[in-house]
Amino acid sequence: MQDLKISKRKPSFPITSKLHNYLSEYNRTVKIPIFYDDLLRFQGSIVVYDKDENDTLWIRVYYNEFEREEIESALKKVYTIFHSDGNENVLPFLSVDAIDYCTFGNSKPFRIKIRNILNDNSTYFYIKTADASRIYGLELEHMLSPYNLNFLVYRNTLIEEHIAGIPGDEFIKNMLPNCSRSEKSQIAKEFVKFNERCMIRLLGDMRSYNYVIVPMHDFDKVVYKIRAIDFDQQSYEGKFNIYRPQFFKENYEMVKLVSTSIQKLSIDQYKTEERSMLVKRLKSFNDRVAKLLYCMEADEISTQAHVDYLKMTIFDYTHDVNFKKSKNMGQIVKFSLEFLTRNYENVNIEKLKMR
Repeated sequence: MQDLKISKRKPSFPITSKLHNYLSEYNRTVKIPIFYDDLLRFQGSIVVYDKDENDTLWIRVYYNEFEREEIESALKKVYTIFHSDGNENVLPFLSVDAIDYCTFGNSKPFRIKIRNILNDNSTYFYIKTADASRIYGLELEHMLSPYNLNFLVYRNTLIEEHIAGIPGDEFIKNMLPNCSRSEKSQIAKEFVKFNERCMIRLLGDMRSYNYVIVPMHDFDKVVYKIRAIDFDQQSYEGKFNIYRPQFFKENYEMVKLVSTSIQKLSIDQYKTEERSMLVKRLKSFNDRVAKLLYCMEADEISTQAHVDYLKMTIFDYTHDVNFKKSKNMGQIVKFSLEFLTRNYENVNIEKLKMR
């Protein structure tokens, strides 16, 4: 499989006043006591290894004694704001066990591990630079995927929840070979649906390390779901295949699984099912999606060259003249969802299953 190349490091886009007003309306903004830049003042670090002594590309950072107390206090307050009502009565029972910094990727996030010392339960959250395209990605995932997302924005800082699951690359390497035939078939079905969701809402760069596999026990079997965990490449690249996970070499084993486990008729059925479900989710969030798209249409979250290349590729794919008229990424996403609604709003899923 030929590897897809990302053009170059994606720039960070500022939050416009329109987007800020949208975030305020839907309670995505709140004043927090610490900023992303505050965490950059660490004095030292050590490499974080996994259980097999492989470099995780994360480093554990440390602060001088004077700043450490202030930073840890602020992080515990962020935890109470993010996961509760901001009540500070629980602060004495919280411990900041680790502050990790990722040196790989665009967002360079900090991963915060908070532990409740009364019961030893731990929770993670991430602190990143607030990037408009990533926020659009988070909001679209919240509304158009089967999963809700929790995040907060304050000025230039983004607080993002941890999405639990097995990293896709680790699952493919260590767990997929041991799955039963029926489990592999179900995973293949989920990958087809995941591929459709990413393509339709233009979420790019879904290599195996940018999504997780979530096993869920259902009576006498385990059901596997696929969730995106990186929303950095939302509506930025001009190459259409960047938004289709099937074309990344890191996903080769998943693509091979689909081709060997599912007949083409079933693949088409699952694609139609997912498109129909996307329309239903779209209808449920109709006003909110419209307001988000209004912000996207007025925003610049890509280059004009990428917009021009992508809109013509999608026009060739759909023959919908609206794409040809698109002036920015926001309009391309808008016309993609409109195209989806026109063609899949009244699909009868039960009839499809009876084919």
